[in-house]
Amino acid sequence: MDRNQPQGESPTRDSKSSTVLSIECLKGSSKAEEWTRDMLQTGDIVEEIRIGGGGSGLGTRSSRSYTSPFKNGKSGVQKILHSSFKGKETSILVKVRRGSDEFTELQACIVPESGGKKSQYMLRSIDDPNYAVGFCDRTEADCFELQASRGTRVVSALSRARLQDGYVSYPWDRRKQEVLSVPNSSCFLSMLLLPKASDAVASRYNDVEDTLARANAWLNASQASGVPIVFMNIQTESLLTKISGETASSTVNAGSLSDLSNLANASLYGFEDYHGVDLGVVRAVRLWYAPLGGEFAIEIKLKEEDSKLGFAISRTEEGFIYISSVIDDGENAPSTRSGLSILYKEATNSSRLLVVSRVSNQKVLPWMVSSKGAIRCFDTVSLSQKLSLHRHAKVPILIHVFLWDQSLVSTSGSPFRLRTTSPPAMPLPPEVRLARQPNDNQIQPVSPEVLHNPVSPEALDDRNYGGLSYGQELIIDRDTAGDASFRFHDFALPNNWV
Repeated sequence: MDRNQPQGESPTRDSKSSTVLSIECLKGSSKAEEWTRDMLQTGDIVEEIRIGGGGSGLGTRSSRSYTSPFKNGKSGVQKILHSSFKGKETSILVKVRRGSDEFTELQACIVPESGGKKSQYMLRSIDDPNYAVGFCDRTEADCFELQASRGTRVVSALSRARLQDGYVSYPWDRRKQEVLSVPNSSCFLSMLLLPKASDAVASRYNDVEDTLARANAWLNASQASGVPIVFMNIQTESLLTKISGETASSTVNAGSLSDLSNLANASLYGFEDYHGVDLGVVRAVRLWYAPLGGEFAIEIKLKEEDSKLGFAISRTEEGFIYISSVIDDGENAPSTRSGLSILYKEATNSSRLLVVSRVSNQKVLPWMVSSKGAIRCFDTVSLSQKLSLHRHAKVPILIHVFLWDQSLVSTSGSPFRLRTTSPPAMPLPPEVRLARQPNDNQIQPVSPEVLHNPVSPEALDDRNYGGLSYGQELIIDRDTAGDASFRFHDFALPNNWV
């Protein structure tokens, strides 16, 4: 009995104190399965290694298996991995044991260990190249202890885990060409309003509330004149400038937190930098808006016999360029052939202006209000001259106009075949569904039922359409920004300028 008792206890004690080949996780997985039982984890006991046999390495003819116990432990296995890697046999299958009766395996490839000693190798998972494991020598008791503490280690790893940032290259030039409705140009439209100077020397400025009021008035006036736009958002925008003299003494005064309350509605405030230079912060207002029905592109091709474009352009007080009239000349005028005259009639019937937003993909919309109150916008004379040059050179013209109803381009038989930019994603409020009252210039809300009918396919031709040309009387006038410019009015004169 005394001899049998030690014999029953000795194998258990020897097995727990014996050294085995164990798994050491070197790099974490990028997948959620990293902590599942199918993945090899630190403390797993290696039972078998099989190299080759269906691997991608050259010269692989049959697999070679090595089972536990492994001669010389980790160093012996590293020699096997080195020999296999040199022989271009990199496919490896590792079978491991957890506890006494749970087994799992990993299909991997042999790769040199980065940053390690010479001739040291690790295994990289075939399914997840980010996951890598190595080998180490441990006692079986240590392996069981690691396996038992795995839940605690997972919780500890969770508390230490940090998300890492990084950079990814992006094909901006190709994306701007492929995914934008107008290549290399955004569909975001805005107006920047600088605060208005309250004195002649521009040392003081009206407050932010005044700038917001002017932005609101500009938007309402644009809608009232028939420009089909809708409000999207508004924000203040800080601009740095250098200030001196009275402006500096009156604004560089925020010495404590209590002084900040005085700047809440200020359009200009300053501070002194480390070099003693007085810097000012101008609080401008940016108003974001969008067309009711999106932007719509019309390509206008020209013929040799075209002597005029067939329409006139003007500008609203708010700085928008629009088609002010179209000649009624059957199908001879480019404006008729291109379908522009039909859109103009639809706009007139709906009490809208046919606003031109782009010419040759360049925006021609107002973009800024100066501190003196002048609106920066495009000149009708230079635009007319450019379009006339198109007519003389017989180069097609691509223009975009604001739509007020997407049904205008929904007819498949229509010649309007170019893409339109997306309409506003947010639903339009009922107050922006506008129509002109018969005896005044005011815009009043109406129900959606009063919107006009779409263009019928019978009203349009399906040929390749010619371009634009001009034939108007030149009348000198003063534009919104205070510069002398010409506007086109009457088509009835016999000698039309082109």
